[in-house]
Amino acid sequence: MTVAAILSGKGHETITAQSNALLGEICETLAKHKIGAVVVCNGDNEIEGIISERDIVRVIGTQGPSALQLPVSGIMTKNVVTCTEENNINEVMARMTQGRFRHMPVVKDGKLTGVISIGDVVKFKIAQVELEAEQMRSYITMA
Repeated sequence: MTVAAILSGKGHETITAQSNALLGEICETLAKHKIGAVVVCNGDNEIEGIISERDIVRVIGTQGPSALQLPVSGIMTKNVVTCTEENNINEVMARMTQGRFRHMPVVKDGKLTGVISIGDVVKFKIAQVELEAEQMRSYITMA
């Protein structure tokens, strides 16, 4: 199974911000949309970075509440690990686990087309296992 299978159910909607947004604005965006990360893109929808709740907690923990007035460009992760819709889900899950991050932007031709989370991957894998178990039960019943 591929990332495309997850996005076909979840959709391609993405919440993005620009690099000059203040950290406080990013917090408001995360809360408003009930998400854990925001992809930072330029005007051409090319990824410049990603900022997660974890990144925000770390900077507030070291710099205090005044960090909320800082531009996201100085805090975001700039070397963003991405995937494509053609990537295998097992491969993506392994990369997320190895890199210890929970959100992965999906790109096509260098532009953002979606975001998947480890929760999306796990949910999809559980559904896949349940379907296989049901098919096995049906096969055994028919035999």
